[in-house]
Amino acid sequence: MSHKPEKPKTPQHKRWEGKEKPDWLSRALARAGVFPQEEAETAIRAGRVTINGRVAKMPLAPVPPGAVVKVDGKPVPVGAPPTRVLAFHKPAGVLTSTERQHRTGTVFEVLLPQLPPELAGYSWHAVGRLDVDSTGLLLFTNDDKLVAHATSPDTRLPKRYVARVFSTADDARVEPLRRGMTLDDGPARPAKVVVRDEHTVEVTLTEGRHHQVKRMLGAVGLPVRALHREAVGGIELDIPEGTFRLLGDEEVREGLRYEGRGAATPGHPE
Repeated sequence: MSHKPEKPKTPQHKRWEGKEKPDWLSRALARAGVFPQEEAETAIRAGRVTINGRVAKMPLAPVPPGAVVKVDGKPVPVGAPPTRVLAFHKPAGVLTSTERQHRTGTVFEVLLPQLPPELAGYSWHAVGRLDVDSTGLLLFTNDDKLVAHATSPDTRLPKRYVARVFSTADDARVEPLRRGMTLDDGPARPAKVVVRDEHTVEVTLTEGRHHQVKRMLGAVGLPVRALHREAVGGIELDIPEGTFRLLGDEEVREGLRYEGRGAATPGHPE
């Protein structure tokens, strides 16, 4: 009995390897600033959106590169939108949640109603977090790659905090933070520390672990009473509590060390 020779096996390639991967429809509309993603899903299911002339009722429908997408018969851009970054002065008592999480009691309830129409359609992602009781500078962006860049410890983007502490602070007590100390989740990088007064300590980190400033100060007998973030990279907090402003291209490029997509117009909200 003869056997046919087996054909040499060829490696299996992923479907989109070597090609530009299509985005899914609801996210493409949100990334382009046409709708927030939840509104995009509603519009799609209502039959208001077409891809290359055909009604698409599935939010996860792929959008091939170069496809013509229309909403209510009008063409809309679905390419990669320009990078937008917002600086927001977070008040105490609100949570920093992700874009898709429930927004009750979160920064989104404070931020989103303020956005003008040209910014309201984007899906906004918080760049890192601040604890519910912490205040200060919190950045938001429509570019998820910027989130990864700014929060990666490899980027070494400095974040400057001011802590009000219960005990008496002095240089000798905070010296372990400057040398680099070991926390319960491993060694921490040396921090820049300035004692502003006996109950106020400025700490600048180039990494951002959970409750890191509080844990570092607590480890040297300086429990934190209140924590405020003054700066991220070269972006300084310069707006009233609860308000935002749109960063300009140069601020994003130089202050955050990030080359964004396209051009953003600097300015403040009306």
